[in-house]
Amino acid sequence: MVSYCMRLLKRAVLSVILLVSGAGVCAHEMTMADLSMREVAPKEFVWAWGIPGKNTPVSQDLSPVWPEGCVGDAKTVRCGERGLAGSLSVDGIGKNYSAVILRITWQGEQRSTFTLTKNQPAVRLFGAARDDRDARQVAQTYAVLGIEHILGGIDHLLFVLSLLFLVGFRRQLLLTITLFTVAHSLTLAASALGALTLRSPPVEAVIALSIVLVSAEALSQKDTLTRRWPGIVAFAFGLIHGLGFAGALKEIGLPEQHANIALLTFNVGVEAGQLVVIGLAWLVVLATRRFIWTTAAGRVILYGIGSLSVFWTISRIQVVAG
Repeated sequence: MVSYCMRLLKRAVLSVILLVSGAGVCAHEMTMADLSMREVAPKEFVWAWGIPGKNTPVSQDLSPVWPEGCVGDAKTVRCGERGLAGSLSVDGIGKNYSAVILRITWQGEQRSTFTLTKNQPAVRLFGAARDDRDARQVAQTYAVLGIEHILGGIDHLLFVLSLLFLVGFRRQLLLTITLFTVAHSLTLAASALGALTLRSPPVEAVIALSIVLVSAEALSQKDTLTRRWPGIVAFAFGLIHGLGFAGALKEIGLPEQHANIALLTFNVGVEAGQLVVIGLAWLVVLATRRFIWTTAAGRVILYGIGSLSVFWTISRIQVVAG
């Protein structure tokens, strides 16, 4: 019976690997679309869809709803006396795209950036380069984006799970997760505020490699430095993972008003999502700890995590080399 369960578990892990490996290099990216607008004449705009960092077309699930008094076609928007003022929304957010980044370039090259989500699919415009969202609205939007990013970031989640397998649910886990949190918070803030800049491909390659190393250490029974001091390893790799979070935040953009609040609440959202994952893992451990096959199942899962991470590492190194 145990061997039969293990065969089923192995097949399930292999299936997950095949399904997820298609994510490849982009394993942690959010599904976002750009709505770019440029004012080419007073109260007249050209607009276009795009996806940050990609040349692929946006699906037809998204549809802009222009403010009252504005009339748009496939490429242009013309507004009346008030200009681009009123509520601009996007229908279809939440289907294939978790967020839309609205980027407006006004005459005089002033720019405005807004983030639209399923919970906040509209933004109020005032006909000029002005963002009148209050601190509460900014905090709510960026906290949700932080949660969505960590829950959709397969590579970051696998790193956290590998740490759980390495440390287990004991007192040392609190210190380990805390150090990981502090580390990625530091580099997230430094990168988002422009104090630290690194190219994305090498960062993504090291993130994948970090999962390989931690999952391998979790499988090993040797008394290594990683097993004795997992917090040091978590802190070191947390610095790199923070740069990965910052890459997503740069694609979203920080509002000119309340930028610090946006940065803080995005990070809070990331931590909230991380705690949800840890809590669910703890419930799984409680529910299965009586079964004799749990140790073997854990090893199979770690082999699956390690194999997928090796694939990601090779793929991302090829991007760096290319």
